[in-house]
Amino acid sequence: MKTRNKVLSGVAVLLAVGLSVLLLVISHDSPCGMAATLPANTPRMTAIVYRCYGAADVLKLEQITKPVAADNQVLVKVRAASVNPLDWHYLHGKPYLMRLEAGIGAPTNVQLGVDFAGTVEAAGKNVTGFKAGDAVFGSRGGAFAEYVSVRANGTLALKPANVSFEQAAAVPVAALTALQALRDKGHVQAEQKVLINGASGGVGTFAVQIAKNYGAEVTAVCSARNVALVRSLGADHVVDYTQEDFTLRAEKYDLIVDVVGTHSLLEYRRVLNPQGTLVIIGSLDDGAWLGPLADVLKAYLIAPFVSQKVGFMLANSNQRDLALLRDWLQAGKLKAVIDRAFSLSEVPAAIRYLEQGHARGKVVITLADGLTTAP
Repeated sequence: MKTRNKVLSGVAVLLAVGLSVLLLVISHDSPCGMAATLPANTPRMTAIVYRCYGAADVLKLEQITKPVAADNQVLVKVRAASVNPLDWHYLHGKPYLMRLEAGIGAPTNVQLGVDFAGTVEAAGKNVTGFKAGDAVFGSRGGAFAEYVSVRANGTLALKPANVSFEQAAAVPVAALTALQALRDKGHVQAEQKVLINGASGGVGTFAVQIAKNYGAEVTAVCSARNVALVRSLGADHVVDYTQEDFTLRAEKYDLIVDVVGTHSLLEYRRVLNPQGTLVIIGSLDDGAWLGPLADVLKAYLIAPFVSQKVGFMLANSNQRDLALLRDWLQAGKLKAVIDRAFSLSEVPAAIRYLEQGHARGKVVITLADGLTTAP
């Protein structure tokens, strides 16, 4: 018995030491690396890069190798991009667990940005759905740059003629998140009572409109300065969270989409119908290790013991859903709300602004022609 206890104690110590070492390795920040010198004849472009984790100050505007279109890709000259919370999570490398994919110590992929809109400059020999000159929009890593190469069957669609490049670039991540939260996780139905907590932000402004497209009765939660905005997007009812806590109201909802995580699960469940659904998208939990994942764990732990459905979601970028959003944009059933526009060199300022948490709709990046020759 004593021998077994000693063995178990030894194993426990080894596991604890191993876990401690792993945590130290994952949380370690390496110094910022230097940009590689490009050969004189290398085709190049201007892009925002980050060669170490940190605040927006680590972002640099650099000349890097210009991508090319493979056989199944298109090369897009970026005209506009947009900023998402996903960008600052990658920038900071937090929660630390995401570094297992993004890179230990320093990012593996030094480019940032996902949403873009622009013009096809070249198409690979196997591409049939797009051609040079087409105006397109979509999602692709490294969007804060003059060019991106994108799979033709990836998250890419033709831009409707009735929306600008900036408006189109504001759509992909935020609107796909809103669509899938409502339709796939929330199973929204006509005449249901739906509450959007965080209705004036990037995801929230799309969620209000999409819920109305499905025929729901929408209650939007926002601050006083955004009441008129969310009403203009179709919200049937608006709660000013600076004046009233919606979780203390008598009203019950069939579906709550939580973009900002301002309340506990217990408080949300209090205003959710017995068979209702809570979909968690965002969280104010900025813990270094788990961050928003802490709420995910809580949701999964509580789910088996309640009649209400509680879940967390991340957007699944795909061409089919982007095509649906394109059709709504073209028909005037969806529009992007743009708060501010920054230039490519101002991406650090754009990210700082978004991190403050008060943006109304989306923050976009506008790219000027001829940027490659800029210092």
